[in-house]
Amino acid sequence: MNTMRIHILDPKATRLLKDLADRKLIEIQVPPKNGFKVALKKLRSKASSAPTLEEITSEVELVRAKRYA
Repeated sequence: MNTMRIHILDPKATRLLKDLADRKLIEIQVPPKNGFKVALKKLRSKASSAPTLEEITSEVELVRAKRYA
């Protein structure tokens, strides 16, 4: 199976793709509108705990110190 991302320029092409899907030659998957939200929720579910504000601040300060040193 090959996966392709296609940008449809002509509305007639949409009709052709739907006809191919009706004939079971292709499968059309519409991406969810809130894809980022779903991905973020999936990542957070795998984490044991979220970092605290102090942990985030200390990490940012370490990176800044290395960058400007």
